[in-house]
Amino acid sequence: MTETNKTWVLRSRPVGDIKDGDLELVESPLAPLADGEVRARTIYLSLDPTNRIWMSDVDAYLPPVGLGDTMRGGGIGVITESRFDGLQPGDVVNTGLAHWALYNTLPGASLAKLPTLPGVPLTAFTGPLGATGMTAYFGLMDIAKPKAGETVVVSAAAGAVGSMVGQIAKIQGCRVVGIAGSDAKCKWLVETAGLDAAINYKTEDVGAALDKHCPDGIDINFENVGGEIMDAVIARLNDFSRMPLCGLISTYNATDPVPGPYNFANLLMRRTLVKGFIVIDYFPRFPEGIQQMAMWLMEGKLKFETDIVQGFENAPASLSRLFEGKNLGKLVVQVSDEPK
Repeated sequence: MTETNKTWVLRSRPVGDIKDGDLELVESPLAPLADGEVRARTIYLSLDPTNRIWMSDVDAYLPPVGLGDTMRGGGIGVITESRFDGLQPGDVVNTGLAHWALYNTLPGASLAKLPTLPGVPLTAFTGPLGATGMTAYFGLMDIAKPKAGETVVVSAAAGAVGSMVGQIAKIQGCRVVGIAGSDAKCKWLVETAGLDAAINYKTEDVGAALDKHCPDGIDINFENVGGEIMDAVIARLNDFSRMPLCGLISTYNATDPVPGPYNFANLLMRRTLVKGFIVIDYFPRFPEGIQQMAMWLMEGKLKFETDIVQGFENAPASLSRLFEGKNLGKLVVQVSDEPK
């Protein structure tokens, strides 16, 4: 029976990039389980751009993490102790909105045992079959409603969400152009994920590249980045285009107010539907999305990458990989071994 836990506690609110000392690794005793609770040892800790939002004292879709509180986060865990009849030690679960902790104590009724799918690794439940996969699926299918023959542009296209959006759009018969930050990522998008074209925003003129790859304009912009890239896409939107607004990662570490789109009027002229969304809005429909994504995955229609960092102590420093564009696919920290 485990007696101590390790958790990352928020000590100060980051100004700009996360710095040493903003989070502290704390060791503490574990309390006995109450009736209905389970203890889950973290296997994979999910690192997501929203972690940075939760560290700031801003009005967002969830309250910020309090100073002195354990950092919020999700992941995959294995049950080590249980006082809930529906789960037993050895069961693997998605821990949901839990904590950056070696062990999470959770209400058993809020969890479900993850299935074993032939040929599908456990890491898929942090990516295509996890929250990022559901973000891509519902953001594209429910908001953008892609039609065969339409042109779709995805920013942060080699990230956890973007890499799924591009492939789902291809399954729907769309022409898809991804925007990413390295030649290696662009190569992966075209050669592995099957996109029609990819633009390296660090070495190419994004506007000129969009003109080349989207000669008939853009019908759907799946927006993950914001800033100058979003401006370039908005300038090339077609009439009655759709723009699921998933993220604005280029602004999350900003220390000064960030201006909105410089060509905002084009959204009016093109009669563009712009809809911000948060994946937790779709939580009741997750089974629907997971079923479809799992089918595509097992049919070989979806490719995914998991960027795995080893060691719980490396979680805060590894979060910067998202903002520096160093990750390909879903970024996770492996905290402990998968069960045999």
